[in-house]
Amino acid sequence: MHALPRQIEIDPRIRSGKPVIRGTRVLVTSILSELAAGESFESIRAGFPGVTSEGIRAAVEFAKASVESTALAGLRD
Repeated sequence: MHALPRQIEIDPRIRSGKPVIRGTRVLVTSILSELAAGESFESIRAGFPGVTSEGIRAAVEFAKASVESTALAGLRD
């Protein structure tokens, strides 16, 4: 995978090393779940203090890069 977006942090001391929004303990997966549920950036920012629009976009960028670097051949119908 390419370098992490600046707003994403992976540190074994924070949330067991799962990717979080830098400066928070908010998991990237939590942000992605909110977006998948149709929540707006404004709603996500309100629900996760310290998370910015830049952090939300970085979570999406991180997810995109993760998918692009993963072999998905076995997931076809």
